[in-house]
Formats: sequence, structure tokens, C-alpha cells
Amino acid sequence: MKKIVLLFCAGLIVYSCAKVPLTGRSQLALVSNDEIQPLVNEQYAEVLKEDKVVTNTADGQKVLKVGKRMAEAVENYLISKGYKELADSFAWEFNLLQSDQVNAWCMPGGKVAFYTGIMPLTQTETGIAVVMGHEIAHAVASHSAERMSNGMAANMGVSALSAAIGQNPTLTQNLFLQSVGIGSELGMLSFSRKHELEADEMGLTFMAIAGYDPREAPIFWQRMLEKENGAAPPEFLSTHPASQTRIDKLNKLMPEALAFYKE
Repeated sequence: MKKIVLLFCAGLIVYSCAKVPLTGRSQLALVSNDEIQPLVNEQYAEVLKEDKVVTNTADGQKVLKVGKRMAEAVENYLISKGYKELADSFAWEFNLLQSDQVNAWCMPGGKVAFYTGIMPLTQTETGIAVVMGHEIAHAVASHSAERMSNGMAANMGVSALSAAIGQNPTLTQNLFLQSVGIGSELGMLSFSRKHELEADEMGLTFMAIAGYDPREAPIFWQRMLEKENGAAPPEFLSTHPASQTRIDKLNKLMPEALAFYKE
């Protein structure tokens, strides 16, 4: 029986793989963005109902301005790289929500939310662009669909979203919430850190092509590191890489990003 399960999993990996745009990394793709888009639209609308939207404030308008500028630049860049279908699939929304959470996220299809708790750390529009580029990268790389695919395979042994919903709708909903960054699960942490570093790399390029100085990215994470001040959990227990890890990686990537920025 164990051998049958292993063969089944191997078959899923062979026949359900895709490539991350721009980076070329292989990813499991049991679920497509189109399949989970109805869940995305429903959840995003629910979040906007539950949390106070403050996009009409000065900070909210900055989030909207940076978001629109970066979305246009990213779409043009994707088209230039042969990803027109992907670029056309986004229906961007940018909202600032009233919350002390130091967080932001982007669901598939370009549904973005910033929380007011992160705004003091961004400080400027360029600081917003650091976070925005990272979150947009999650959507471009289909990280949510990949996370959900891995969760379905690991926890349910199914290869179709309809089967997962029918078999265990509550677990499927939880997997979806985790996949878009709302909630966490210890078993998915190492996978999430890989996504975070990939989003850092892509996001650095995205902010640069939109005309924002990428050298501000490690500076932003330095501010985050100072805010943590030893209070952050150990990296192996966090869904996000340690801030110093991100800073070191971003500095290594800086020459290439600056080439985009100077263009």
C-alpha cells in the first residue's frame, strides 16, 4: 500500500508540474489560479467587509498610487518576456485596511491588501514599493496555487479541487487561507520560506522596472529587523525568512536590479 501511495505521489509530480514565470523553478500545479479565483473573490470581499478600508486616506492613496504604477510596469515586463496571457489575467485591486498587523498580502488575480500597521515601516512610496513588489511577485509566481496544491497532496491525497471540497470542505478552506498567507501551518513553513525568498528576488526586479530605487529594499528589511529586536520566533518556526537572511540575499541581487533601475 505504501508503495502505491508513493507511486501515486510521484505521478502527481510528473504530470502536474509547471514552471514559475521568470525564475523557471518547477512547481506542483494540481490547482490553477482560475480554479481558486472564485474563492479569492469571495475571501477578498469578506476581508473588506470585516476590516475598515481606509484607502481614502493619504497613506491609502499612496498604496493605490504605487500599486497602479507597479502593476502597469509588471504587466508590460511580463508581456515583453512572452507572458501576455498571464499579464492579461490580473484584475488589480489595492486597499489599505485599518489594523495593527505589520503585514500585507496579494491574492491570485492581483487582490492586494496593506495593513496600516506596516505603513510606519515603509515610510515612503519607495518603501511601499518594496512590499508591493514582493506581494505582486507572489501572484505572478502563482505561489498560492502551488501552496494549495502541495497542501492537498500532503493532507488529502487528492489531485482535483472539486474532490478536495467534496471530501473535506473545512480543510480545503483552511488550506486556501494558508495558501494566500492568512494563517500558517508548521508543516508548510519551509515551503513558505522558499516562496518568500523567490518573491523577494522577483519583487526587487519589479520595483526597479517601475522606477523605484531597489537599494531601499534591504534598508526596509533593516528597519524590520530593528523592530523585531529579538522578539521574532526562530527562523525554522517562521513562515518568513529571518530579516538578516533577506537583507543578505537582496544585497547579492542588487547589481542586476540596479541595471533595470538605471534603464
